[in-house]
Amino acid sequence: MKAKVMVLLVERKFGELRGLLIDMPAADIAALIAEFPNELLPILFRVLPKELAAETFVEMEPNIQQNLIEAFSDMELKAVFDQLFLDDTVDIIEEMPANVVNRILRNSSHSTRAAINEALQYPKDSAGSIMTIEYVDLKADMTVGQAFATIRRTALDKETIYTCYVVDNARKLIGVISAKTLMLADQDQLVGDLMETNVISGLTTDSKEDVVGQIRKYDFLALPIVDTEHRLVGIVTVDDAIDVITEEAERDFAIMAATSPLENSYFSTSVLTHTRKRIIWLFVLMISATFTGMIISHYEVAVAGLPILVSFIPMLMDTGGNSGSQTSTLVIRGLATSEIRPRDIFKVLFKELRVSALIGLALALVNSVRMFILYHGEEQILMLILTTGITLFFVVVLAKCLGCCLPILAKVLHLDPAIMSSPMLTTICDACAVSLFFWIATRLLHIPVM
Repeated sequence: MKAKVMVLLVERKFGELRGLLIDMPAADIAALIAEFPNELLPILFRVLPKELAAETFVEMEPNIQQNLIEAFSDMELKAVFDQLFLDDTVDIIEEMPANVVNRILRNSSHSTRAAINEALQYPKDSAGSIMTIEYVDLKADMTVGQAFATIRRTALDKETIYTCYVVDNARKLIGVISAKTLMLADQDQLVGDLMETNVISGLTTDSKEDVVGQIRKYDFLALPIVDTEHRLVGIVTVDDAIDVITEEAERDFAIMAATSPLENSYFSTSVLTHTRKRIIWLFVLMISATFTGMIISHYEVAVAGLPILVSFIPMLMDTGGNSGSQTSTLVIRGLATSEIRPRDIFKVLFKELRVSALIGLALALVNSVRMFILYHGEEQILMLILTTGITLFFVVVLAKCLGCCLPILAKVLHLDPAIMSSPMLTTICDACAVSLFFWIATRLLHIPVM
């Protein structure tokens, strides 16, 4: 496709190019345009019809959007942003440098500027920051015929018309009604007689994760957002909810991999930025891993007396880290979906104690057989098997307890539970495994410490 588009560009067959692109989804066009050099971006964009161009613009990466904005005339800039819904405009503005933002606002209408400024005042992680004000509102004393007339008159500028919201004269939310209900009703029936009055809504100050959780729980296409006086101020649509879920997943994956989240895509992020995002965490983990080395150094006399002990350390450390990571991953997921709450810590701990006891026992038995086969000629082999088996059992129990408690503790402290995932938890479990192993070995095998 890229080669064909390039040929049409070179031959300046813009009519054919427009016909080729016009049937493609906006997301696919955005991905295609991103493959071309910056100097060709405006030409490709200008070939698109006005509405499709706006939809494509929303799907582009921030760096591509910025390149296009800088290439637009003021008239083109206004034409594009006039086609965007307010929440998409706000999302774009939040990613742009100050000079680009000033130009966008300068070419927006007074009412649009006011709406943008109001949206930008909400905290970044609040429902108000992701809601849109483009929704259909009706009155309870309207007939179905009047409601349809209102929808037809205003629908073009609304993000969704499937769900309509009923407000009183003070704009307080009193009901909700679907387009399906209206279509199946008689023209002279009142909206107030048909609407659902048990309305589930969110506050502008609610966290966006809580709002997304409500949309997911109730299978809504949109959730109404009200202020502290229960006045309807906006809605959060399911496409915005998916964006939040994706953003949160990407952030958690980044933190769980011991790196900071990227603002742009992998390829559009520079090498220096990649380095800066990763190296801080690696420094922290490297320094924290020093404690494990200090523990081993403390027991160097024990190691010198029975060198075979060293060969069991990697197995114990890996098993502990993997056991903790298993549990922390499940608990972090449970916290993200609200299946697990901080008050459930003792229920989770009790369950993980039983699971870890069974797993620890099974692993200790299998490892004992393995050690007997491999080391049956070694001195004190039975005591070595007992020492390693006991250590393995308690390492698994300890790791799984840490794996369930640390993410919940992070949640209580209003930190991201993902920070207590694989890298951080593995480092903690490594130190605990080595300490526990040598503590048990020195007592069961009667090895001097110093």
